[in-house]
Amino acid sequence: MRELETIDEFEAYFKTGRSWNNIAIQGLDLTAYTEQLMNCDFNGSIFLGCSLSDEVILKIINTNGLQFPKIKGLPYKTFSNYLYRLETLFDNFDPKKPESYKNTTDWIIYQHFLKTGKGKPDSVLESLARRLHDHSITDALNNFIEDFGNPNKIVGIMGGHSTNRDSQDYLKSTLIARNLARSGYLMVSGGGPGAMEATHLGVWFAAYDDSELNDAIKILSSAPVYNNKYWLSKAFDVIKKYPPKKYNGKLLESLGIPTWFYGHEPPTPFASKIAKYFANSIREAGLLAIALGGIIFTPGMAGTVQEIFQDACQNRYKTFAIASPMIFLNSNFWINEKPVYPLLKELAKGHEYKKYISISDDVNSIVDKIINFNSKK
Repeated sequence: MRELETIDEFEAYFKTGRSWNNIAIQGLDLTAYTEQLMNCDFNGSIFLGCSLSDEVILKIINTNGLQFPKIKGLPYKTFSNYLYRLETLFDNFDPKKPESYKNTTDWIIYQHFLKTGKGKPDSVLESLARRLHDHSITDALNNFIEDFGNPNKIVGIMGGHSTNRDSQDYLKSTLIARNLARSGYLMVSGGGPGAMEATHLGVWFAAYDDSELNDAIKILSSAPVYNNKYWLSKAFDVIKKYPPKKYNGKLLESLGIPTWFYGHEPPTPFASKIAKYFANSIREAGLLAIALGGIIFTPGMAGTVQEIFQDACQNRYKTFAIASPMIFLNSNFWINEKPVYPLLKELAKGHEYKKYISISDDVNSIVDKIINFNSKK
């Protein structure tokens, strides 16, 4: 089905005079096109959350089209054409006033999420609205991935939300992400604080040198963890001092995939695109599904361990046709403190994906493993 998600796309298609069969139009204000639309047959078309005159709505219904109206009274869009960005989630945030985070779209949606039942929506309407929202985010996410063009060069970094900004794990995650981004990889993470933030900071600083990156981490480290009052403010201080900068003539992008299920943790503003979901299960499955170029696992607890075995299952059964690298950063943590690595190697015996499981404390070694894997595809 062809999708029309901008007025320019709509006008261009309208001028062709083609059939509206198998066409989806999403999130557009079409009230100015009433006269033109009244002359159309909408059999097989779908209008999702568009603004339409009453006459056009009846025309759509009477010619066997489908029209899904906006749901009013919500702080979020049920039919969105685009992924979130820092400007849309953190609107009304003033870094000099950390408490202003409570005026942002991100916080307002989270409060609505809590008031309407959190993981168990308190009404059918709220449940439906959230599903429609998450569906539109997935659609926008798929469009973004398609535009990127090479699914084998999408790499994830997973790790704990409490990883300190002044830790070696944070620094190494940043450097891994920066080096891979410079080599043409799209970096993705859960979009939250800690190791997830480090992923996007690395991509943000692809065009900056080591001294500038170190300065940024020094600024960030004055609020080392996400529950520090100034955690978000310090991120915005870095963004102001080091604005987006092109690397080899191109602004590099990164993708964060957070969830309001963990809405007490602000998403990182360093991600250039943010696919934020209500349903954590959809978010986690989607994150693992798109990282076909491999995943680097940095120290983390229950959530990270869960993702490790989800990814192992995906690789074992080749859910997406290939097995891809599972690389562990911080040998002492994954072998001694939380001995997941030896268990995973044992579970992988006799299966192809075992050869893609490795562990290292060296940034360049990890980057090379990812690049070498992709070069064979």
